[in-house]
Amino acid sequence: MEYHITLAMLNEFVSTLQEEEKSQTTINKYVRDVKAFINYIGENEGVTKSQVIRYKQYLIQKYAAVSVNSMLAALNRFFKMNGWYNCIVRSIKIQNEAFRSQERELSREEYVRLLNTAKRKGKQRLYLLMETICATGIRVSELKFITTEAVCAGYARVSLKGKIRTILLPAKLCRKLKKYCKICRIKSGCVFITRHERPLDRSNILREMKALCKDAGVERTKVFPHNLRHLFAVTYYQIEKDLGHLADLLGHCNVNTTRIYTKISLKKQQKYVNSLRLIL
Repeated sequence: MEYHITLAMLNEFVSTLQEEEKSQTTINKYVRDVKAFINYIGENEGVTKSQVIRYKQYLIQKYAAVSVNSMLAALNRFFKMNGWYNCIVRSIKIQNEAFRSQERELSREEYVRLLNTAKRKGKQRLYLLMETICATGIRVSELKFITTEAVCAGYARVSLKGKIRTILLPAKLCRKLKKYCKICRIKSGCVFITRHERPLDRSNILREMKALCKDAGVERTKVFPHNLRHLFAVTYYQIEKDLGHLADLLGHCNVNTTRIYTKISLKKQQKYVNSLRLIL
């Protein structure tokens, strides 16, 4: 059976996702993924199961497995909404690894070098922004909840995707943010704002962080906001060894999600395996 994707269907897809209270970032991604499929098969071509399977193979050759599954999830969601169940394809099975890729593992030493580089370049806002993410484990999308009011209270209330949680702000961080707000004359609302007093978006933050890499001597593949959240999780777990509490701090409903953040680097894993001394 062959189906055809119309503009009306895409608009309906957006409306459905909005009714489900998906974030705008998620909606944009889902629509982008569906449009990528349309570009692959051609705007005037019909959709068949065999085409979707070929598209899946195309994605496997071009992207990492996690990315492929993410794109297929969006496409399958679109098919389900339209009742095209015979077009749905399976995601790729990914075996969990006991370690994290060294190419993406940001160490504390590298984090410190990034901070020092930001300070040396006079990037005070970026310096404090990175410290805030790394010291609290928040997502970059949650930075807008770090307000002057939250800094004074010592905690921030985050409300996203129908969930509300409290993020504790270290006392030392609060003192630094208060001083920053005073210098920048930020009297209320979001702390990390543009010159037009709008909250910084993910792309601006990523671009500023990447600009530090060369001078800091840190690989670009390791430098992105979410890696600071990962460093927080790894550091916390190494000290406390409490997966459940870490899940609460990170805002996870399922501890299996949290386990991803507790993976150590291949180098450290090799050290632990060698220390077993089981080779005579």
